[in-house]
Amino acid sequence: MVREPSREVLVAVLKELGAPLHSLDDVPAAIARRREELWSRVLDPVVILWHGRSPECRLRLPESLAAGSVGCELRTEDGAEHCWTRRLTDLRTRRGALVNGRTYVTKLLPLPAAIPIGYHRLRVEIGSQVHETSVICAPTAAHSFDGSQGPLWGLFLPLYALRTEQSWGAGDFTDLGRLGAWTRELGGSAVGTLPLLASYLDEPFDPSPYAPVSRLFWNEFYIDPAALPEFERCPAAKALVSSGDYRTQIESLRQRSSVDYRLQMGLKRRVLEELAKTLLAEPSDRREAFRLYVDERPELDSYARFRATVETRKELWPKWPGSFRDHGPPETEFDQRARDCHLYCQWVAEEQMASLARQARAKGPGLYLDLPLGVHPGGFDVWRQPDAFALGVTGGAPPDRFFTAGQDWGFAPQHPESIREQGYAHFIACLRHHLGHAGVLRIDHVMGLHRLYWIPKGMGASQGTYVQYRPKEFYAILALESRRHKAVIVGEDLGTVPKYVRGRMSEHGLKRMYVAQFQFRPDVREPLGAVPRNSVAGLNTHDMRPFAGFWKEYDIDDQLELGLLNEEDAQQDRNRRRDLKRALLEHCSEPGTSEHNATDSGRHGTTQSGSDQSRSENDTGDAVSSEDENVRSEVRSEVRSEVRSNVQSIISSCLAALASSDAEFLMINLEDLWEEARPQNTPGTLGERENWRRKARYSLEEIRQTARIVELLREINRLRKTRLESGDS
Repeated sequence: MVREPSREVLVAVLKELGAPLHSLDDVPAAIARRREELWSRVLDPVVILWHGRSPECRLRLPESLAAGSVGCELRTEDGAEHCWTRRLTDLRTRRGALVNGRTYVTKLLPLPAAIPIGYHRLRVEIGSQVHETSVICAPTAAHSFDGSQGPLWGLFLPLYALRTEQSWGAGDFTDLGRLGAWTRELGGSAVGTLPLLASYLDEPFDPSPYAPVSRLFWNEFYIDPAALPEFERCPAAKALVSSGDYRTQIESLRQRSSVDYRLQMGLKRRVLEELAKTLLAEPSDRREAFRLYVDERPELDSYARFRATVETRKELWPKWPGSFRDHGPPETEFDQRARDCHLYCQWVAEEQMASLARQARAKGPGLYLDLPLGVHPGGFDVWRQPDAFALGVTGGAPPDRFFTAGQDWGFAPQHPESIREQGYAHFIACLRHHLGHAGVLRIDHVMGLHRLYWIPKGMGASQGTYVQYRPKEFYAILALESRRHKAVIVGEDLGTVPKYVRGRMSEHGLKRMYVAQFQFRPDVREPLGAVPRNSVAGLNTHDMRPFAGFWKEYDIDDQLELGLLNEEDAQQDRNRRRDLKRALLEHCSEPGTSEHNATDSGRHGTTQSGSDQSRSENDTGDAVSSEDENVRSEVRSEVRSEVRSNVQSIISSCLAALASSDAEFLMINLEDLWEEARPQNTPGTLGERENWRRKARYSLEEIRQTARIVELLREINRLRKTRLESGDS
């Protein structure tokens, strides 16, 4: 269905883009002014060259200047200079235009053939005028998976949800390392999690990993203080952690089923402040290393001052006095100890991330990280570079089948023109921050490289329109940084995505996502459908119900309760879901569906302890419902009884099918392996649901000792290995 944006929306968005208008009556004049502005720009702000192809760039010139010469200087990233002069009449001419009575032409300027991959600067001199641009020479495609790395599969769990016997109530970088080590023991090659970026966890408070304070700095919530060298030589920190009150609070955090960010961050912060004080108190090699780290990163000091000021004032930067909202807060406006602590936290977080990445890359890609689309509108990145963002609008999604009122994600989108003028410096820095450690990086809402839905502030989520970006420039940067860091790029291409987006992704080597719960079809022989080779496959995502909740139709219940579906539509969805379940049950019952499925149910019924089995049924609702019985009674008689009674058999069969598919990588949601039914996040909700807080039902130690989970993962590894070997042959 096509929806036309209102005149008010169009005017608001055009004004945000910089158009000089007050109403649509001003549009013709604004277009004429913009056209003149573009033709009078000799060079675009960014020039993209594909390595291995004939390099050239466009010069836009008034016809009166097209008969002279052009002096050129190309300074490459490594400092080398290439200088040359060409007669403009010798250059190929493309198209021209008549703008306000003045004739313009486009000349194609050849560039040196041996330009290396990288970021360069081009300077041209025509007459008395000098013009400059950023030149990005990139490979045509991003880095890809290496078949020599063995079976490509991994385990996914949000780090806050991961808990071990050592954690303080939520997972930390050390715990993620433990999960990675166990994954590698089983043959896996990666661990995936949600964004690990800095968040507001006190006042203000927003724990969403998709609304980070910055996409350039890590979340100190995930630091493991006890693993830091300063801990052993800091009596104050050790005394604090061993005190009765502290131990009581940590034990309380461990016993809770959801994460208490404020309390846990408060406890951890007190320890980190003592460790920072210990480091800075006396000269040492580590203190010198810390000073060097800070000196080499001027943005880090700005970030630390920003965070310290927010903590002092307990308000977001748009409410700060203009005198230092625009130019930076003076030192009298924040606690120096808080600044020092934030500097220290970023240094040690980087240390722990680097150590984690080295261990994880011992076998395969290692870390599967996630780059969110936006940042918190009151966060550091927007404050530091306000011109790079469109502050009068928010990003979101238009109304669709699941969100009939549309979605407002609340962040300030990047301004498509300003980021070009800056040579995409912020985007490049965000990529490097992640790719320094990630073997695989997921790009949230990859369609945002092409277009993004803008909602003017003060209007509803249904009152927006799409704004185009320049995907060629984004893809060039992604391919360049991916190759340099030997990391794979995955685009989150779920939902309503135009075909051309996936075409461009494929052209530039980005992997797509294949999510089985979106792809199940009841009317085909293979309910999972054809899994694309250039994909990362899985059953679901963090924004969906785990498989057990999907099977029991809890997602439909959610949509009905939230008013996103009416009763009639909900019943239609249930009917379709039951057809799908029937098809899956029939498919899983067929002999030879997978070697694993033939013995799966029997093994699972005997390896789980009686207490675990009871807890699983009570906590996840695994008991057979009357609705399930109605569906299953219609299934043909040869469906095995053990398949009918155990959703885990369906999960195992689906994972086995994905493991045997053409997908290059398989990511397994760890929570599916114990039939968790509750989601980590329900999109479109804030206070209605406990998003981003729910811990995993079992600790890592309990998971490792559950025989049925271990056996299933070993079988997944065998199937992945077999698929790899058959593909190589």
